[in-house]
Amino acid sequence: MNLRDNKVQESITYFPIDPKVSFKAAETTLTILNQTKSDQYTLQWNVSSILDRKAYLRQDVGFLFSNGKLIGKLGRWRENTKNLEQKKNVTEKESAFIQALTFHYAELHENENKIFSAQTMSRDQLYVILTPSRPLFTFRTAQSKEEAEWKEQRDQKTEQFLKKSWNKGIQVNSINLKKYHLYPLTQFYFKPQETIAGFSEEQTNRIVGSLWEGLYKNYFLGIKKADGTIVNPIGRTIPLILLAKDKTHLLVLTETENGEPIILRQMLGYVH
Repeated sequence: MNLRDNKVQESITYFPIDPKVSFKAAETTLTILNQTKSDQYTLQWNVSSILDRKAYLRQDVGFLFSNGKLIGKLGRWRENTKNLEQKKNVTEKESAFIQALTFHYAELHENENKIFSAQTMSRDQLYVILTPSRPLFTFRTAQSKEEAEWKEQRDQKTEQFLKKSWNKGIQVNSINLKKYHLYPLTQFYFKPQETIAGFSEEQTNRIVGSLWEGLYKNYFLGIKKADGTIVNPIGRTIPLILLAKDKTHLLVLTETENGEPIILRQMLGYVH
């Protein structure tokens, strides 16, 4: 692997994890600020993290999805710091299943020849129910029969929307699903020391870190179409991660604004 030059770059690059470094805190939180009108509300999205030491580069990248569609993204990077904080207010106009996912990253330079990294993830979710018959209400997990019914309705609507998009990409690219484990990006989530089934902790860290390196370049910054043009990912579906059962590669399936399926391939030869 070629080492980076001395100029800090706004990017995520996977380097071996330094086991001596850890995140003291990493949080993603969703809060309803107010119901601005009878037919809309304002959602506050907060992302923060604290590393246990200053890093050459700190970066947090987050995605916000509503009913399976990307409605917001947050990204901030700073040099020679351990803390990062971001927040954004988003206005929505319908009942929604809101999901937020963040990748927290640090690049650490031990000396001129050794570069390491640290990474972790955080997430939050919120069901927001907006109906003319009663005031707006929210919940994270259903605690009543009514909330369970709303949860089922939102989950089904989201799942139907995503499956329609994903199935088109699967068919266009002639993907044999029997050869893959499938994970929506929002469920491809691992706490420290957690592992992907069949992989070691080191392999899991490398897979997750390399995945987010690719997501940052090819989804966060814009989706590259077949003709080379770059399109904004806002309004696009939650990416589907297809992890090959033979451990050779993974695929990332998403789409452009006009519904054109986009597939990214990442080789996993390094895990054997």
